[in-house]
Amino acid sequence: MTWKHLALCVFLVSPAIIANSGWSQTSNVPSAVPASASSPVSISVFDRTRTDANNWYGDPPYTTTYPYVEQLLRISVAQKIKHFDWQLEVSQNDVFDVPTTSVSTVTAQGQLGLGGTYYAADGSNTMPVAASFRQGFLRYHGSGPDSTLRLGRFEFFDGQETVPKDTTLAWLQTNRIAQRLIGNFGFSNGQRSFDGADGHYGKGSWDITAMAGRATQGVFNMNANPELNVDLQYLAYSKSDFGQHLLWRVFAIDYHDGRTGLTKTDNRALAVRQTDHKNIRIGTYGADLVTSIPAGPGTFDFLFWGALQNGNWGLLNQHSGAAAIEGGYRLTSVVSKPWLRGGFFRSTGDTNATDTQHNTFFQILPTPRVYARFPFYNLMNDRDEFVQLVDNPSKKLEIRSDLHFLQLTSNTDLWYGGGGAYDNLAFGYTGRPAVLHNSLASVADISSDYQVTSSLALNMYYAHSYGKSVVKADYPAGATANFGYLELVYRWGVKQRALPTK
Repeated sequence: MTWKHLALCVFLVSPAIIANSGWSQTSNVPSAVPASASSPVSISVFDRTRTDANNWYGDPPYTTTYPYVEQLLRISVAQKIKHFDWQLEVSQNDVFDVPTTSVSTVTAQGQLGLGGTYYAADGSNTMPVAASFRQGFLRYHGSGPDSTLRLGRFEFFDGQETVPKDTTLAWLQTNRIAQRLIGNFGFSNGQRSFDGADGHYGKGSWDITAMAGRATQGVFNMNANPELNVDLQYLAYSKSDFGQHLLWRVFAIDYHDGRTGLTKTDNRALAVRQTDHKNIRIGTYGADLVTSIPAGPGTFDFLFWGALQNGNWGLLNQHSGAAAIEGGYRLTSVVSKPWLRGGFFRSTGDTNATDTQHNTFFQILPTPRVYARFPFYNLMNDRDEFVQLVDNPSKKLEIRSDLHFLQLTSNTDLWYGGGGAYDNLAFGYTGRPAVLHNSLASVADISSDYQVTSSLALNMYYAHSYGKSVVKADYPAGATANFGYLELVYRWGVKQRALPTK
């Protein structure tokens, strides 16, 4: 596919979406159905259509430049009755026109962008479509404002146990803390849910959150209905201090992968990995904090996140860790509130493929694109130095640009990608050889998120990757790559009518 094909695809798809969304111009609730409608339940609709353009690193004769279209429709029905509420949600997940020749037979090159990943994960189908049971739960609300217990199928996001009132902390929590280790993989079309239970207990400035669940299929596999033999338990204590200018959390996660028939992705020889049929069980123990400090015409921010891991990686002993330090300054006295930030992240990599230790940091079940917006890498065996600029020319528009300098921590480990288990046929993480190199790539990107109306959002993204020695060793035919998309998101809803007071 050429970029002319992409332009044609955008031209054909976008007007149809806009026309389909235009019947509700200014509100989540159409004018014909007021917010106080007599519906006994609340109904919500979420429709996301994204036209992607991929230009992967050079790998002839395979297709590395191609467009494809993703469409996700989620419809939910919910109701609250006294101390209980319930929700049922279904989704339709579609991907159109993924290429048939974007999965290389050379292991070091593999899937050539997310189009190749969708094709491989959905049985070599160029137009995978499926309906899925996304969420279905019953939740009990205790006497306190933060006292709940939920049972069923639901989505879960680590790091978002609280809702900060400080807008700086809220942005940092969502974009730089949450979903590093557990998330719904929301950027993908299949996404991820959990079957289990979770609960919150707190008062005022503190919160205790616990969760136990089994992951569902999904992410790149459009059939997100079955459970996987993958489970985790999560416990966290979160607290805000200093007039809600500081938010901190300590957490622990126990992860288990019982899919013993799959070959694990690590730096051991293939023949060795194929004989390892022991479960993975890893404990992760971490802490993070974010703070905003008013100073002069703006606000300083500081962020720390860190985690240590131990346990068993199949037949190997697991010992690994990761840490992030970030800071910035935002001119809150300026209309557009420009925000300059920078930071450093490092996770451990394995340095010996033949011993009894596995030292590669394991990212569990995250939403990887939150931290790798051009998702050709993740946070495993990774060193990332970045500079970031965020600007809000209007209340409806956010523009963001990042510049990342990426290296592999260990040159005897792998260049990892992916976001964890998503079906019973693929391990969920991929790895390409480092070939004794450390320098991976530099990435420059820019995004624009525009809330056109309260119901309709228009989002755009573009990134360019300058491949370094690792990329050049695996893709000698071309070490630059591009990725971009145009996305339309539409929301509509009907609120539940007010319950009688007696």
